This record gives sequence, structure tokens and C-alpha cells, in this order.
Amino acid sequence: MANQIKIAPSILAADFTKLGEQIAQAEQAGADWLHFDVMDGRFVPNISMGLPVLRSIKRVATVPIDVHLMIVEPERYVAEFAKAGASSISVHIEASPHLHRTLTLIKDSGCRVGVAINPHTPASFLSEILHLLDIINVMTVNPGFGGQSFLEFTTSKISELRSMASSIGKDIDIEVDGGINVTTAPIAVEAGANVLIAGTTIFSHEQSIKQGIDELRAAATR
Repeated sequence: MANQIKIAPSILAADFTKLGEQIAQAEQAGADWLHFDVMDGRFVPNISMGLPVLRSIKRVATVPIDVHLMIVEPERYVAEFAKAGASSISVHIEASPHLHRTLTLIKDSGCRVGVAINPHTPASFLSEILHLLDIINVMTVNPGFGGQSFLEFTTSKISELRSMASSIGKDIDIEVDGGINVTTAPIAVEAGANVLIAGTTIFSHEQSIKQGIDELRAAATR
């Protein structure tokens, strides 16, 4: 259900020399999903991980893997990411001129269907394809780098998208992605988000990954 708060650690912030171990720690601490960022150095000014890493993670993960394609021409890679282990795939509305076709490809691949939307893009741009969506990833920073500060003006878009989904009776998971911590999580949840994507807050916590998840969930649900 979309009103249940889910924690999705972003493995981009993990220590890749201990990736399997840290994924296990996150899952044991109650992570609901794992968030997997794919960057191509074209749509965003950074390059991250791809299919080989996803295949490796799939061998050890026991929770759904939420793949976020921050790439141009995402339709070219949907089938491969689905085959490699994605449970859900989100593509950027800004990167996919034939969005309806791309979303249909995601659905046909057997994955949950998602769209990511940048801070400057209006919620209304999703109105024509809202009925196809299982997930909306609201970028609360400009995509491409971890460790950025939460953009508070995006909260009005979260609320608008939640209202839009409710108006058509659709139970959509609304993710927030960027700058999510114990201070910003309650703001996002109050606005209507129910999936908290967090990297630094969890994997760089000074005590432990478990403590990071516990504190984030407590803050979001208090």
C-alpha cells in the first residue's frame, strides 16, 4: 500500500569493497527496497554502475531492487535491466520523448512501472500517463550526485502528485530522492511521499547502517 512508509537505501553511497556485506546489513535492519542508480554521463554529469553490478546484487539481495535510469534513450536498456534483476524501473520524463511506449516496455518486461521527475518539471506533465504508473520518483535534488541538500520547493509537487493519484483512485508509491535525512524525511512524508530513498544518511552513518535506517524510519513515522 502506498501509505506504508518504505525505506530504500541507495547503494550508490555504499562501500563497494564491502557491497554484499552492506546490503545484508541493510536488509537485516529492515530495508524494504534497494535503490540502484544508473548514470550515463550524458543525461546527468556523472557515471555510476550498470548491468554487471545489478546482476551481482541480485544474487545476494532478498528485497526488491528499484532501478532508477538516469540515462538517455532508456528504452534501449529496459529489457536488459529487467533480465538482470530489477523489480521496478523508473525512467526520466525529461529523457524519454516517447514516454508512453517506454512505460509499456517496462510493464511488458514484468517490472513495476516508474517515472522520475526532476525538480523543475511540473507535476502536470505526468497527467496523461498517471494511470500507467506504480511509482513516481520525485527528485528532491538535481540528479547526478549524492550528498546534496533537499530542495524544499519540491514538497508542493509531492502533494500535487499524491492528490492527482488519489483523484484517479491509483495507489502509487511516491518516492523522494535526494537529501533525505531525519530532518527532511518527515517533511516529505507529510507532503505525501511514502518511499524514502537515502544513501549517505544510511551507509555513512557514524554508528551503523542499522542505526541509520532505524533513525530514518523513526523520524518519518513520528
